[in-house]
Amino acid sequence: MQAKHKVIFDTDPGVDDAMALYFALAHPDIDVVGITTTFGNVYVEQATINALYLTRIAGRAIPVAQGVNVPFAKAAGTPPDFIHGADGLGNLPSRIEVGGQAEVESAAEFIVKMARQHPGEITLVAVGPLGNLGLALKMEPQLPKLLKKVVLMAGAVDEPGNVSPVAEANVWNDPDAADLVFTAGWDLTMVGLDVTHRVVLPSSFFARLAEQHQHIAMDTLSHAVNFYANFYQSIRPDLGHACYGHDVLAFVWLVAPEIFETQSGRVRVAKEGIGNGQTMMAKLAIPYPQAGWEASKPETRVCMKVDADACAKLIDQTLSGDWLQPALA
Repeated sequence: MQAKHKVIFDTDPGVDDAMALYFALAHPDIDVVGITTTFGNVYVEQATINALYLTRIAGRAIPVAQGVNVPFAKAAGTPPDFIHGADGLGNLPSRIEVGGQAEVESAAEFIVKMARQHPGEITLVAVGPLGNLGLALKMEPQLPKLLKKVVLMAGAVDEPGNVSPVAEANVWNDPDAADLVFTAGWDLTMVGLDVTHRVVLPSSFFARLAEQHQHIAMDTLSHAVNFYANFYQSIRPDLGHACYGHDVLAFVWLVAPEIFETQSGRVRVAKEGIGNGQTMMAKLAIPYPQAGWEASKPETRVCMKVDADACAKLIDQTLSGDWLQPALA
């Protein structure tokens, strides 16, 4: 039976990116046809290494195309190794040899090629800074008509930011690319901090999955989550030894939108000043006098609430299934 969702996953793995990837590989309604990498949680070269490693230890040979290594306009920052580890996966003590190499074409070229080959079929799920999608738009202005839909783990509306009082990290890392994406005119869903901060996953959850599966992929994920949870425990001890789901919720939205509540509105991104990276949502259909708001039609679907228990249950059921294969050499 053909999977319901044919997906290109744009990612900067990253611990929660690894959660999201494995959820996507495990869910029967998702077919990951390609992975594109970007800077963010790690440098883009490490993101590519991680994407190849995570897929191949899970027994999957999926095309990986390396993407942008700096923001469109702002100065590049330093990856947060204190959150994800210097290697993005909690500083793994060792890695097995799995081979594999990135595609010759760039991430943006890969996105455009696949969209042209499969018009109206591919959903792009992006959970990092949005430079790859922005470049692909510049290469192919018809991309919003060629892609089926776009789902972003990005932004915040009512929830405070996680890198500034108003900005979420993926948008803050490249606000110019993000604003371009939010105003492009495709079927766009934003899964931001308003919902990802509602879903807290304990490290014991992933330790149990590792014990159940007895597989290197889940051992790797459990190790990474332990490092990630150490960080969250240092800033949010009230959570226990746990972390936010963040990126995995983009895929949860894709397969179970009924557990979310959404609002639609025009979204723009602040690209300068103290509000750099803020996602601003015009919730009411009134003529805002500020120039530029009219450019963000059609409206973005923004996730505002989630049934956290249903979300955690779906993640558990999906990752508990029989989906892992022997690692590739």
